[in-house]
Amino acid sequence: MPKVSDDHLAARRSQILDGARRCFAEYGYDGATVRRLEEAIGLSRGAIFHHFRDKDALFFALAKDDAERMAEVAANQGIVQVMRDMLARPEEFNWLGTRLEIARRVRTDPEFRAGWTQRSAELTAATLARLERRKAAGALRDDVPTDVLLGYLDLVLDGLIARIASGHTNENLSAVLDLVEASVRRKEA
Repeated sequence: MPKVSDDHLAARRSQILDGARRCFAEYGYDGATVRRLEEAIGLSRGAIFHHFRDKDALFFALAKDDAERMAEVAANQGIVQVMRDMLARPEEFNWLGTRLEIARRVRTDPEFRAGWTQRSAELTAATLARLERRKAAGALRDDVPTDVLLGYLDLVLDGLIARIASGHTNENLSAVLDLVEASVRRKEA
């Protein structure tokens, strides 16, 4: 039997995650049936579940992949840039509905919550490290503890995600992000 290359396996995994992201975003976790996943991905259930144990493992891999992508942007450019990217390129963030599913499953599924808590810690750590670096450089307010700034930015991110996922976007959101950014910057004397 011929050996499948690592590149081929990575490409197939990416194909599965991209299709699953669209399917979960459109139908939610419960509505993303195996048949709908097959249609969205363009592969048979055997091909899909050769790479992922089950639908739950597929969803968790998708959530993990998205959290890692956000953590990378947050570490290099800040969490507000993640939000700006959502507004500028919404087609690249069709996982917003998936993010709402993650929130629901965190509340209702203890096993998922345990795994997700570990993954979301990556985004939190990346954001916190960047905030600490920016604060040390004198760019951020020093009258507010860093963990409070982090909580504030997380709250804004969650609100933005809910707003975009519900289809309520407008041109003012960019100006709102300008206000958020200004509110965490150090005031010049």
